[in-house]
Amino acid sequence: MVKLTKRTIDALQVQSKDYFVWDSQIAGFGVRVMPSGAKTYQAQYRKGGRTRRVSLGRHGKITAEQGRKLAREVMGLVAKGDNPAEEISLHRRAPTVAALCERFFSEHVMERCKPSTQGEYRRAIDLFIKPAIGSFKTVDVERKDIADLHHKYRGKPYQANRTLGVLSKMFNLAEVWGLRPDGSNPCRHVPKYREVKRERFLSNAELERLGQTLIEVEQDGSESPFVVAAFRLLILTGCRLGEIQTLRWDYITQKGMELPDTKTGARRIPLPRAARAVLDALESTDGNPYVIAGKLDGTHVTDLQHPWRRIRARAGLDGVRIHDLRHTYASNAVSEGMPIQMVGRLLGHSQLQTTMRYAHLADASVNLAAEENAARLSGALASRATKVPVLRVV
Repeated sequence: MVKLTKRTIDALQVQSKDYFVWDSQIAGFGVRVMPSGAKTYQAQYRKGGRTRRVSLGRHGKITAEQGRKLAREVMGLVAKGDNPAEEISLHRRAPTVAALCERFFSEHVMERCKPSTQGEYRRAIDLFIKPAIGSFKTVDVERKDIADLHHKYRGKPYQANRTLGVLSKMFNLAEVWGLRPDGSNPCRHVPKYREVKRERFLSNAELERLGQTLIEVEQDGSESPFVVAAFRLLILTGCRLGEIQTLRWDYITQKGMELPDTKTGARRIPLPRAARAVLDALESTDGNPYVIAGKLDGTHVTDLQHPWRRIRARAGLDGVRIHDLRHTYASNAVSEGMPIQMVGRLLGHSQLQTTMRYAHLADASVNLAAEENAARLSGALASRATKVPVLRVV
């Protein structure tokens, strides 16, 4: 045992096997000399009947005095009952964020989420989360790391917020799985960006152009009758794209469309006469259970986006999305005075707040009702005012 200094350590000779030289001043502080010539400072202690060592740093990168100071800190932790070597080992074996992403996707997303949600989560993981923090240890991710990632996509607030939501759920599960301490979710208190919801809906003139275009593409055969029927059903029922795209003949009953699984669970969607007429005009394909039959036997149409782009361009409706047909259905219902709660039920919304985005469209009918009510009240006030009081002369 010698006092470890730069001079004494530099003088240590390399041997065929690694060996340790211990400091004469601090018990457990030493230097390890390896056959490669590398010399590293060590702190050694006993815990649970076993000898444990912690590597403090490489000689040349840190000085002997710096190593001695780190050794004192390690020994202080041991005196308090900690086990620094075990903690370092656990950290070394801790999963990265990339590994957490894959466990999250396989054990949670694939088992609990619908296919469309699975696609959204997979996209967020592969394009945004892994490239930014995939190599980080799960236990090391801090709020500033999440805030930086969120801020990076501030130009796309919707995507930034969706990615933040995926991260938050993932780190909640990391706590459940024992990969992070309870209450340590780094996404907490990271504020979301304000999102401007698109509320595009077709006017009567635009609906007429779309209707004429659907007739034309059906007649000239440029689009299949199943594709045309899909867009007509979307307009007439207000359904989500996936609900019509995967609609089966056995879901259709006298009561309407009995969908066993939608975004908000099983629900029954009314089928007005106009929608039933669209279904009646379709020829069911033998052996194919789907209403919107695809080109291959037993399949449904998987791509309505490309046909829609062709149809909307022909109708002069550039920029209109398929989902805007659902907005059109809702806006017409609200504008005609249908109660907002009823509109929410027709759309299959689980929360009234989702439907309230259309509430301002009822302004016309509300203003008319206000005018009629005020007119009646005004009439009553006027009739009262025209009665001339009789003056009694005393």
